[in-house]
Amino acid sequence: MPVYEGVYGLIAEFNTPTELVNATKAAHNAGYRRMECYTPYPVEEAAEALHFHKTGVPLMCLLGGIMGLITGYGMEIWVNVWGYPLNIAGRPLFSWPAFVIPGYEWTILFAGLSAAFGMLAQNGLPQLYHPLFNAANFRDGATTDKFFLCLEAHDPKFSVTETRVFLEGFSPVSVVEVDH
Repeated sequence: MPVYEGVYGLIAEFNTPTELVNATKAAHNAGYRRMECYTPYPVEEAAEALHFHKTGVPLMCLLGGIMGLITGYGMEIWVNVWGYPLNIAGRPLFSWPAFVIPGYEWTILFAGLSAAFGMLAQNGLPQLYHPLFNAANFRDGATTDKFFLCLEAHDPKFSVTETRVFLEGFSPVSVVEVDH
């Protein structure tokens, strides 16, 4: 893991979700793209303000389900046709109606596991360290009653002084510089 030095970004603390959403919309309109909102509970308007609506989890779930279906049917076909064929009462070895339930179960298993692990992978979890953990105001209020907007230094428009002035225009409780 590379070691980063310098500023991670600026984090503004707000008391209400409305203030956070207004600041996020204004930041997006001003051209900032590398930003994130942190709230103690889901705020759908903040996700809309961030223009965050794309996720690959449904596709991963679908592909996992298809792989599970192929695996379930493949195992049944291999066992009943080639691995241990039993001719019972003259019935065919490949009897697909008998394979439906195991195929269905494997589909559900693989789809669920791929959705869970795909979600964790896309969220970057488990993440044992994040630079925002160093900000005292974030540590004290992020999970209880405060709302935060972080403009990251990786953004091409980011400038410590100009971004600070921009954020202070929304009258936040505080604007804190976060180091890596």
